[in-house]
Formats: sequence, C-alpha cells, structure tokens
Amino acid sequence: MGKAVGALICAARREEGACMAEDNDFYRRVRQRRQETNRRFAAFFLGVVILCMAFSFFFAMQSESMQRQYIYPYPYRSVVEHYAAKYKVDSSLVAGMILSESKFQSGAKSHRGAVGLMQLMPETALWISEQIDDQEYNPGELHEPQKNIEYGTWYIASLEKEFEGNDVLALAAYNAGRGNVHDWMEENHWGMDFREVSAIPYEETRAYVMSVLKNRQKYLELYGDRED
Repeated sequence: MGKAVGALICAARREEGACMAEDNDFYRRVRQRRQETNRRFAAFFLGVVILCMAFSFFFAMQSESMQRQYIYPYPYRSVVEHYAAKYKVDSSLVAGMILSESKFQSGAKSHRGAVGLMQLMPETALWISEQIDDQEYNPGELHEPQKNIEYGTWYIASLEKEFEGNDVLALAAYNAGRGNVHDWMEENHWGMDFREVSAIPYEETRAYVMSVLKNRQKYLELYGDRED
C-alpha cells in the first residue's frame, strides 16, 4: 500500500514537473516572440525616423539659400567677376570651373601637379605670364586665389576665342589640352558648332565638361546678376 502511494506521489510530481517545464517553455516562447516584436517595431520606428530625416534634409537642400551655402558656394566672387569682366568671359562659367576643379579649395594640388583654385599646371601658368606680360610673376604665387583666378580666367577666355565661343570645345581643351582637342576635331570632322559632349574620347574630359556646364547653369540660377 505504502509503495503504491509513493509511486502515485512520484508520478504526480513528475507530471507536475513536466507541466512546469511545459509552462516555462510556453512562457519562454511568448517572451521571445514579444522581444522579437519589440525589436521589429524598434527597427521599423528607427527606419521611419531616418526616412523622415532624409526627406527633411533633401527638401532643405532644395532651398536656394541651402544650395548657395552648402552645394554651390561662391567665395572669391568679387575676384571672379573682376577678371571675368576684364577678360570678357562668363563669370558663372568660371565659378562652375572652380567648383569642378577644386571645390574652391585654394590649397588644392592634383597628383599631376596642377595647382590652386583653377588647377593650373606650373608650365601653363608660366606661359600665361608671358602672354599677359606679367613680369613680376612668381611660381610660388600660384596658390594665391587672386593670381590663380586671374590666370585661369585669362586661359579659358583665350580658349573661348580660339574655339569661336564654343564652351564644350574650350572646356575640353582646358582639361585635356588644346592639342588633343584639335586632333579630335580633325579625326572626327568636328566643326566649331560641335556640342556632342558624349563624343569626347576621354572619359575624364567628358565628365569634366558635363560637370562644369551643370555648375555654370546652377551658378547662373542661384546668383545671376544679384549683388549679394
């Protein structure tokens, strides 16, 4: 009798233990699901916040003032406009070139040795100094914004004249060299009315011309002739 009762008690305890184990397993699964739901909700909420911030930033950057401050700045504007007027070239074109060349960083220097805001090669700058009879030219001055802008503006103005006002050819020559552009014109039978940027053989030069023309349009839209 005692053994039977003991067996029943043991069986009951085992069953109770099994039930508790099942309960624990059930509650563990519930907790895991709840935690997973919370994680998913948190990830979703974070995604919504990031998306809202991205949209806010995007629309803020569409405003004229934000574009002028952060995307298309115009330091040295008075210097650019002075030499653009002196050498009879569009100041918006020069500003667009500077943005593409150096992002208005006067200390910029390329791996090829091009220097300053308008990324002039020292030998080109020396040649320009001879053309404009700058007897006081010092190569060490090429990093200086005023000197660099003066020489770069004179150079693009001279290329505009050489290519009869064709901005595409003039910009291509500024980037790849006038000799290369004349070769392309001869090989491909381009006239002075050539406008097909995609036909320019050098990928870097194609990208440069497109970049400057886009920048020029933005500077024209954002600054125009306003005094600010």
